[in-house]
Amino acid sequence: MASDLKYAVFGSGSWATAIVKMLCENVDEIGWYMRSVYVKEHLLKHQHNPSYLSSVEFHLEQLKLSNDINETAAEADVLIFVIPSAFIYSELEKLNIDISNKIVVSAVKGIIPETGLLVGEHFHDEYNIPFENIGVIAGPCHAEEVALERLSYLTISCADASKAQTIANALSSDYIKTKISDDIIGTEYAVMLKNIYAIAAGIAHGLGYGDNFQSVLMSNAIREMKRFIKKMHKMKRNINNSAYLGDLLVTGYSVFSRNRMFGNMIGKGYTVKSAMMEMNMVAEGYYATKSAFLLNKKNVKKTRLPIINAVYAVLYEGKEAKKVFKKLTEKLD
Repeated sequence: MASDLKYAVFGSGSWATAIVKMLCENVDEIGWYMRSVYVKEHLLKHQHNPSYLSSVEFHLEQLKLSNDINETAAEADVLIFVIPSAFIYSELEKLNIDISNKIVVSAVKGIIPETGLLVGEHFHDEYNIPFENIGVIAGPCHAEEVALERLSYLTISCADASKAQTIANALSSDYIKTKISDDIIGTEYAVMLKNIYAIAAGIAHGLGYGDNFQSVLMSNAIREMKRFIKKMHKMKRNINNSAYLGDLLVTGYSVFSRNRMFGNMIGKGYTVKSAMMEMNMVAEGYYATKSAFLLNKKNVKKTRLPIINAVYAVLYEGKEAKKVFKKLTEKLD
């Protein structure tokens, strides 16, 4: 694999901003697509994202900013998508160039609601991207800690190990350690599922459950994740690796976790709408909950998913969190 590949990032949220920062450590020029003209103009004038990780200052000579998704996609070899799953379908509809020869990397933490497909599957089906040219970026890694340059870890998954390693090298630095994996489907599901379990942890905290229950909840969550992923894609994997268990733990416990924050507000009595409005950020786990629930419902032989079912009942069926979690406590071990 050539090490002089051109990279582009699509999205302007906190995780997109963090990935651009990581790439800036190793790449001379990064294309950066953002929908907002305001964000682009602010970056050009003040050298930082006005809405997310505003402490991170960029050298503008490294960035090629654009509000044109086709322009950014055309000029890069590696396209890293960091657009929230709820909006990526509509953004991708703007693409009118052939990207079948590109390497596409998903840093999207969810399934595409309109199709029910993983992001990688969607790119394969709709844009003819070969599976060996599709990658996934998984944690455990919070954007806020990248901004602070605290030691963090990434797992880059791709069926082609050389491509995975090339992308991993582009993201590595003194404060970012990377490893590669060939479990592209498993890690992409794990990235989605951990946000649901973080919402569950947040709801439990908001309801007043303590650390003892939280530890049992997370222990059950990793086993539930294992059952779900095994049902969707059976292969040999160690669910205790960082891309699965590590990412679950940091998302479930960290003060930086927006999904835990969202769940905490729900547990304290906020409605879904009011919690989203107050956060002013996308909690990917909200959309992932519905996707995971429906995927399991479609299976002839359903997987036992008490935590996902409990979160779905609260978020989508309007059931009282206190009663739902009281019943959930009887289903955990």
